[in-house]
Amino acid sequence: MSKMVSQATPESRLTGGEDDNSLHNQVDELLCQELPERQVILEFEGTRPKPYFSDHNGGENSALGVRAAEDDLNSDVEAEEKQKEMTLEDMYKNDGTLYDDDEDDSDWEPVKRQVELMRWFCTNCTMVNVEDVFLCDICGEHRDSGILRHGFYASPFMQDVGAPSVEAEVQESHEDHARSSPPSSSTVVGFDEKMLLHSEVEMKSHPHPERADRLQAIAASLATAGIFPGRCRSLPAREITKEELQMVHSSEHIDAVEMTSHMFSSYFTPDTYANEHSARAARIAAGLCADLASTIISGRSKNGFALVRPPGHHAGIKHAMGFCLHNNAAVAALAAQGAGAKKVLIVDWDVHHGNGTQEIFDGNKSVLYISLHRHEGGNFYPGTGAAHEVGTMGAEGYCVNIPWSRRGVGDNDYVFAFHHIVLPIASAFAPDFTIISAGFDAARGDPLGCCDVTPAGYAQMTHMLSALSGGKLLVILEGGYNLRSISSSAVAVIKVLLGDSPISEIADAVPSKAGLRTVLEVLKIQRSYWPSLESIFWELQSQWGMFLVDNRRKQIRKRRRVLAPIWWKWGRKSMLYHLLNGHLHVKTKR
Repeated sequence: MSKMVSQATPESRLTGGEDDNSLHNQVDELLCQELPERQVILEFEGTRPKPYFSDHNGGENSALGVRAAEDDLNSDVEAEEKQKEMTLEDMYKNDGTLYDDDEDDSDWEPVKRQVELMRWFCTNCTMVNVEDVFLCDICGEHRDSGILRHGFYASPFMQDVGAPSVEAEVQESHEDHARSSPPSSSTVVGFDEKMLLHSEVEMKSHPHPERADRLQAIAASLATAGIFPGRCRSLPAREITKEELQMVHSSEHIDAVEMTSHMFSSYFTPDTYANEHSARAARIAAGLCADLASTIISGRSKNGFALVRPPGHHAGIKHAMGFCLHNNAAVAALAAQGAGAKKVLIVDWDVHHGNGTQEIFDGNKSVLYISLHRHEGGNFYPGTGAAHEVGTMGAEGYCVNIPWSRRGVGDNDYVFAFHHIVLPIASAFAPDFTIISAGFDAARGDPLGCCDVTPAGYAQMTHMLSALSGGKLLVILEGGYNLRSISSSAVAVIKVLLGDSPISEIADAVPSKAGLRTVLEVLKIQRSYWPSLESIFWELQSQWGMFLVDNRRKQIRKRRRVLAPIWWKWGRKSMLYHLLNGHLHVKTKR
């Protein structure tokens, strides 16, 4: 319990960034009223903490918007009256002592509370299900799934009974692989169990998608497959120093994160939480990423995977947001440069744009940032990352955004964009070190991303990037909220780091029309900064023209079927037929 406040659960709101476009679905915040026995809330205005007060009724009416007001209250009652009114349930709990009415209610018996239908939350995707259902309605995972013990190797349809056959089968396969190829210790994994302590103290409508289970599912998958521990070696964890963080973040931001270690529960935005362990978890995550980068640059390891949380690519210079506290990729990039790398490439394939990473390196020509993300005209979180955002202050072209215009984007669009944008620009940049901000929330089945990238797609993208910078590659975990999707994708990526061939080659990837349109839009903008894109743009432009012609023909045939019967063409209505189907163009006098 924090010493900063007394007789109340210390719960704080630390606002450092935008909070009106939340990544996580949440209910509306309640107004704060100065009532007795309140907890102190710290809200930052610039660099000065401004205290205000919040009601805390067992988490049901907090200023953080954890719950809506009691359902019994009428929606048309004024806000002030809501704070004073007491529901029947409250009166029952307090034995009627809070109100001293004239009438004698000693013989009054409250109506029994309606029995709520029992429910359970899916371990895999966090979605809610009713008691008598054993398979999740959303993802199909069994309610007693063994995914946290065996990773994605556990059956999604059966209850976990601790059967050793799964692990034995996978281990036997690993031993066969070890006999056929020399053991590899060139891949290092950064992980520490202390990062699992970072959690949201009070569950809202359902478990927070950024939860400790994410790391546990990946770790269980790696252990079951004999990859880690096994084929990969570990890196001792350490906490990043304040001096190292000051190369990325402002002192005010660092202090705000550190302040949460004295609070039982706090929030930077409605969906970016912290508890008393979060600051340390964030320091460990950043420290691992920095040391992994230095280890790879120094040649002590060829590549690495940072199995870390909280994620980082939304954390900017002065703010935490989008589940992120410190920007791990930015810390790793500067650590790599401190160890000798002159040019660093960051490829961010998280389904959300890494606005924090872009902000930190905006105007920096030594770090090339390329992001592939859902954008939808700025209507998808966080709203940044349009194709025209290319960098500033003489570093135009060193920020490359590939903003998908719709949901459901899959392997073909991603691989196509890699072939025609990512790799040509990266090759021209010639990085000394490559970082992947590897969010797996564009994976098939993710509840937030709603896209369709498979483990094979992630494996192929990793394989293509491993050809850059002499294979010096660091993969840093960002988002990803379906445990089965995130763990299978992470394993596929780490196998490529170990030298295994990708699961399957996606040859001659044919993009969707929306995907091709996005790639053309980016090429048209970026060719001004990267001359090698000029020929690629004109080649694809001609292909897109063929798509337009085919689309025009289909539209004409559709209008023929819908607007006018074909027999009108040869009768007295022939002119009307041609006019309706777009064959005649009426010229007007000017």
